[in-house]
Amino acid sequence: MSSNHSAIAFASGATVVSEHGPDVYERTSYYNGITGDGDHPELVYRSDFLTTPFPKPVGRYAHIPVKSLRGVFDTPLNGVWDTVGPQIRDLVKARGIHWSSVDPARFFTHGPPGEEAKGSLGPVVIWIGVIPGSTSPDTAHDVSQEILALLLKNGVEGVVVEWREAVPQRLAGPPLMRHVGSSNATHYVRRFLTALLGVPLATEEMEEDAQGTLTLWFHETKDEHGKPSNKVYGVSSCHVLRKNTTVDYEHRDGAPMNHVRVCGMRRFQRGLDEITKAIADHGILADLRAREIVKLQANEMQDAEDAREIRRTRRKLEDEIEAIADLEALYDEVMKDWSNIKLHRNIGHVQYAAAISVDVEGGTLYTSDWAAFLAAEGKVKDEFEGNVVDLGTFRLIFLAFTSSNEINLIQDPSILLKTLQLCSLLWVVVRPRSSFPRRESSGSRAAPRKRTLPDLQSSTAKASAALSSAKTAALPVSPSDATPAWFHSLSTKLASSPSSSVSTTRATRLSTSSPLKETRAPSSGT
Repeated sequence: MSSNHSAIAFASGATVVSEHGPDVYERTSYYNGITGDGDHPELVYRSDFLTTPFPKPVGRYAHIPVKSLRGVFDTPLNGVWDTVGPQIRDLVKARGIHWSSVDPARFFTHGPPGEEAKGSLGPVVIWIGVIPGSTSPDTAHDVSQEILALLLKNGVEGVVVEWREAVPQRLAGPPLMRHVGSSNATHYVRRFLTALLGVPLATEEMEEDAQGTLTLWFHETKDEHGKPSNKVYGVSSCHVLRKNTTVDYEHRDGAPMNHVRVCGMRRFQRGLDEITKAIADHGILADLRAREIVKLQANEMQDAEDAREIRRTRRKLEDEIEAIADLEALYDEVMKDWSNIKLHRNIGHVQYAAAISVDVEGGTLYTSDWAAFLAAEGKVKDEFEGNVVDLGTFRLIFLAFTSSNEINLIQDPSILLKTLQLCSLLWVVVRPRSSFPRRESSGSRAAPRKRTLPDLQSSTAKASAALSSAKTAALPVSPSDATPAWFHSLSTKLASSPSSSVSTTRATRLSTSSPLKETRAPSSGT
């Protein structure tokens, strides 16, 4: 928020000072400290200016009061806000006021240095923001009397109405980048600014010290009042989103937000370095393709095969040049739209964080370390794809998601049996191990052994047996057998099998509407 007018200027150029308006010192210093960066708003009017004068610093060691913004909890206003809030807004709009926000708030005034115990929490405030220079203190005074009468009618007393000059500030910068296919030269290097799982995160209070990654997204279907909700939350670790991990945290309306940002300072620089390296790598390949073309064209005896080779190499050279152009454009876009961490990379704020704990009483000794942040719709919605992650290549991976939050898979592992029965959890691809000839001690190479039909039949039989064994082991005999130990045993058997390997895809989409959905790319094997 920002402010810039110190007086109400009229078309004639004359400056008029209202009897209801604050003086210059109070106007510019009243909200000192609430933003933390010195860019606090300016006061236009407050309804208690006659009964509560704003103290001016005196003496050699003068101290300007420092305030912090607080939420409003457990007051008579909380019970009627859903009713009177819209009515206050209508009173402001009826006067044709260019307003930007109407919020309940409270302000804590800190004590002087060394006397912090003298700090005090102020009364409940109806905090109204207006466009700078658009509203006079006299107009604010008249509307405030109507607001106070409305509150008194609804049983709310002791409230102060304060007006400030403020401009609403949207989350700056474009939304998170779109995920592109692997044929795109920017596929790998843009991942740190996409909405896929694993995107690097850092919070406002720890952007220099710590960072982590996004674990998953989830959609809130109903709010605490049972009404439909379109909110989307991201989940990460508590130690990633909170500096103090020993106490529970929940953000409440009106309290300062701890913004969540995509990429801390170090990770953002690493992303830039990855783009620069990719440009250099494609530059080397482009140089090699150009040299190959020159070499082929230098042959005195040109034939049809040389012409085809030149055409193929030229196409490869064009691909490298196109990739370099795409990567350079991406680098420029990232520097322009994402370099400012405070303006460009906010994607939400921390909503809830449970204190880190260890399950000692239950005997599992599992560590609970998680937190959730509310995603900013303007930054995430446009390119949101759900729970999608680039897995890379793994030898063995189990993916099991249930469609109901009421099911605890740890308490009842047999639930996974139903998941396995409804979908294909694994693709087991069997490849006979190649028999490369061994080098003799004398340095001569042994002749490769000729593969006969019985040999091929034997390899095929072994492969089929391994596949059959894996399929048989894929489902337990009864739900009670589906324990973590059983899955560990299956993992060990498959991973140690000399004649089989388990592969998964590079991109897997998980949906909460069904136990498991997978999108697989064709395997290069059989």
